[in-house]
Amino acid sequence: MSDVRELVLALPEDELRKYVLAQRWYGSKSEEVASVRAVDAFPLRPGGAEPLLAVAVVEVRFAAGTHDLYNVPLGLRRGDGGFASADGWSAFDALEDEELVQGLVELLRQQATVEHEGGTVQFCTIGDVGEGGAVRAMGSEQSNTSVVLDERLVLKLYRRLEAGVNPELELLRFLTEHGFPSIASLEGWAAHVGQPLDATLAILQHYVPVRRDGWTFALEDLAAGGNGFVPLVRQLGEVTGRMHTVLASEPSDPAFSPEEPSVEALALIVARIDEEIEQVFASLPDLAELEPLEGRADQLRDRLREMGQSGPLGRLIRHHGDYHLGQVLWTEADDWVVLDFEGEPARPLRERRHKRSPLRDVAGMLRSFSYAASASALEHGIEPPTGWEGRARSEFLAGYLAEADPTIIPDGSVLDRRLRLFELEKALYELHYELGHRPDWVRVPVAGILQLLDEEPP
Repeated sequence: MSDVRELVLALPEDELRKYVLAQRWYGSKSEEVASVRAVDAFPLRPGGAEPLLAVAVVEVRFAAGTHDLYNVPLGLRRGDGGFASADGWSAFDALEDEELVQGLVELLRQQATVEHEGGTVQFCTIGDVGEGGAVRAMGSEQSNTSVVLDERLVLKLYRRLEAGVNPELELLRFLTEHGFPSIASLEGWAAHVGQPLDATLAILQHYVPVRRDGWTFALEDLAAGGNGFVPLVRQLGEVTGRMHTVLASEPSDPAFSPEEPSVEALALIVARIDEEIEQVFASLPDLAELEPLEGRADQLRDRLREMGQSGPLGRLIRHHGDYHLGQVLWTEADDWVVLDFEGEPARPLRERRHKRSPLRDVAGMLRSFSYAASASALEHGIEPPTGWEGRARSEFLAGYLAEADPTIIPDGSVLDRRLRLFELEKALYELHYELGHRPDWVRVPVAGILQLLDEEPP
């Protein structure tokens, strides 16, 4: 059997299942799996020298009847040694092979179009990316896989495949073309067009040398006394404000032009959060960490109504969508860089591309300060210094308001209410996420919800 696609489709299900379900990027660990199989494959190096290279589309089907598709680049060589084998060939992770990674970058450099039976894989670049170099794994990701080439480029592979353009590709391309400096600029991308779906497969970015991500920075600082991080948070707020200003700066581009919210927009947001409260409280498992929330659904709805009082919402723009300390980096140049513009991974891709209030990003970062303070105490036994979270919030907001386009956000007491509204939305999302992925962390979003419940109304 010499056809690359047929080789991939013939990989035994039990071997493929064992491999996929053991990977960090596999995102449905709490679901009961019915089957795992390759449903398609896009040969990228057909008929060439070994190892062969192909993108496998792997379907994970669940007992509930739903399914996810995963992007699994494979190397194929004759003989043994991979995680699966078929007809005398073995399959292995292509991103662990330096030659194959360099081959992917070469396809990008050439802006190649590789046709297969059902469609094409298109490789695109912005400018000259040069040749690939030494390859090392990024090593810190959960839902995707990135490799660094020659300490100059980062190839990021999207693992879960959904139909449509990945919002990160759209946002990075826009910000790169508009000269926004506080990102790892976009250098290229790979996308599939045709059957079984149109989807973004990977992006290529400039590599930015960093000292640490914001989450690690905050926790290390708290462990050391809490004096080094907060003075830099205003700078983070300024970067965030400038980012939103750029994203709201192109009235002629329908994908990015700011929009006025409809008259019912605020009511719809409140109704959606009310529905999330209903869903969360209707299915709370029997965990000791959840006991402080028992019987308080109506009280939380009362707080929601206070937060959602009528008034301006601000304008709707494209935004980061999953903004927290883990998504920002403190660089060797003593500045902040924003990364991972995919949006909240639990939400459908089409929803992550919607325009929304930029205050959702602001609230996400404010929740992240609370998360860091809670995690320091609850997970590491280190109580934050008195007022640490409040100072971080104040510094971030001061920097943000100094740089953000004032036409896209409300002001005064309305701003406070809207921030609390989106903080509640984020905390409920966190609770749902932790229940499904990290039950040991449930007490952290619980602490955030209790804080919103018990504080004085804005």
